[in-house]
Amino acid sequence: MQAKDVIEKFWSVQDGHDYTKLIPLFADDATFDDPAIGRIEGKESIAALFAELTKELADKKMHFEVLEIAGDESVAWARWLWKRPDGDIEGVGLYKVNDGKLISYRDFYPVPDE
Repeated sequence: MQAKDVIEKFWSVQDGHDYTKLIPLFADDATFDDPAIGRIEGKESIAALFAELTKELADKKMHFEVLEIAGDESVAWARWLWKRPDGDIEGVGLYKVNDGKLISYRDFYPVPDE
């Protein structure tokens, strides 16, 4: 699968709001970088994070909406909205894929004040 295909699948699965179902898309040594969360290394650690996010985001009535996806065989990006009761935040994700698995996931967005 090309990177763009993997990310399109990522967003279609994410629409179900159970982020744990995204774990099969990640390589064992994947990294996840987020401005508010920091850097997470390894599929097991990413799985633990996604389990927590599934609970946390459901309770707060938040979700993500993809606006645009582009990419090639090894790199893709997506522009998205984080739909929040306190106001939407627009962000961009940059993704690297190898052998059909995400090896690097990095989001860029302004971190909201809590």
